Amino acid sequence: MSESAAPLRTRGVPKLDEPRWHIGIAIVVALVLYTLLPPRLTLGPTWVAPVLVLVFLIPLQLSEPLHRGTERAVRIWTLVLIGILNFFNLYSVVLLIDDLVNHHAKHYGVGAPELLGSGALIWSTNVIVYALWFYSFDSGGPAVRARYSSARAFPSADFLFPQMVIDEKRVVCADVGWKPLLLDYVYLAFTNALAFSPTDTMPLSRWAKVLMLIESLISFVTVGLILARSVNILS
Repeated sequence: MSESAAPLRTRGVPKLDEPRWHIGIAIVVALVLYTLLPPRLTLGPTWVAPVLVLVFLIPLQLSEPLHRGTERAVRIWTLVLIGILNFFNLYSVVLLIDDLVNHHAKHYGVGAPELLGSGALIWSTNVIVYALWFYSFDSGGPAVRARYSSARAFPSADFLFPQMVIDEKRVVCADVGWKPLLLDYVYLAFTNALAFSPTDTMPLSRWAKVLMLIESLISFVTVGLILARSVNILS
């Protein structure tokens, strides 16, 4: 193994390539989007999801500046937190489908603007949630990626970003030390949800393909049903 590809041995939680509060902001944005949904599209009272998420989020954010916890514990804590977000958003998708398929929207007197707004909130939350999944799983997670000097040195990459295959000898602007950050995974999740397929970044592992498939399916169902019902209402 080359020197650039050799991981650095660290104890506890290694220093990440970007601060963990970036993840916290993404989670808070997802929570705000969820609370903006009408009550009929949320599980129980609107405050249940934010309180449950904050119970996990606050200790997770404090673990970095206080240097507490181990890499494994932080990883499990983060995955549970993302799973909670994913569960509540999926439940909203199910309620939305039931709302539209069974014509409940007409019973509630819901207009096309509100339907489009609810669909946009759920779709946006879906993008954030799967961006967090991609960020947390790719190449073993952010703690593992932080041990390598470049994305090209990742021994088990799950996504192939364009920067990982650019020949720096032929392309002067290529950054040989480039590594994906949270924004790169948000872009990946956004384009996948919008195009229903990979764009410039290819999934390599089977789990990455499964996650992208699920995200695309949720996006397709949400967008398709919302647009169809909204057009029907407007007509």
